[in-house]
Amino acid sequence: MKKYAIIVAAGTGTRMGGGKPKQFLPLRGKPMIWYTLDAFLKAYADLEVILVLQEDQILEGSEALGMLDDAERVVIARGGETRFHSVWNGLRMVADPSVVFVHDGVRCLLSTRLIRRCYDETIAHGNAIPFTRPVDSLRIEQTGGTTILDRQKICIIQTPQTFYSDQLRDAFNRAPDSGFTDEAGVAEHAGIHLNLVEGEKSNIKITQPEDLVIAERMIDFLDGLRL
Repeated sequence: MKKYAIIVAAGTGTRMGGGKPKQFLPLRGKPMIWYTLDAFLKAYADLEVILVLQEDQILEGSEALGMLDDAERVVIARGGETRFHSVWNGLRMVADPSVVFVHDGVRCLLSTRLIRRCYDETIAHGNAIPFTRPVDSLRIEQTGGTTILDRQKICIIQTPQTFYSDQLRDAFNRAPDSGFTDEAGVAEHAGIHLNLVEGEKSNIKITQPEDLVIAERMIDFLDGLRL
């Protein structure tokens, strides 16, 4: 079945600090977004990528594409006011019935194994939402104190969140507003049962400066395994 990956990379990265959007910060000589794109392009030879960027990010995005072996399989879509609008803009470029991955551009450490697992689970169960379990003790603040939570019942949701294109398009059409923070929320609002699948602890979202150090160490570790 046709495969598309919508890579959402239109954020400004204000929490990271500095003037450069975090998706273009260098990791071992390549911009962060390169690693994300490369993982999807290597996962399937017939997969096409829709890279969502803001207008003023297209030049840097094009430079990153120039470093890829299969850049001809990547097209650029304009980002929107919110994540919801950015994904919607990318989804409008999916013409054929397909399996669609929606992924955060700054989750640059995902593996091809996770991408393929999400595809297989979507074919089998209609969608795939990767998650991990927390390892820390958790409490929720309430009036007068805190209450401990059962961490075995807590899911830390990741991307790529994966759906059939018609299913996801219908869910976006039915969304009452654009305040959703991920596609799972849009789908669930439309009455779609979510199929949770095993994610990866290394599939972190690069948000703070210290995350860059973790990402570099992880890249070095993975490169060492390939030697």
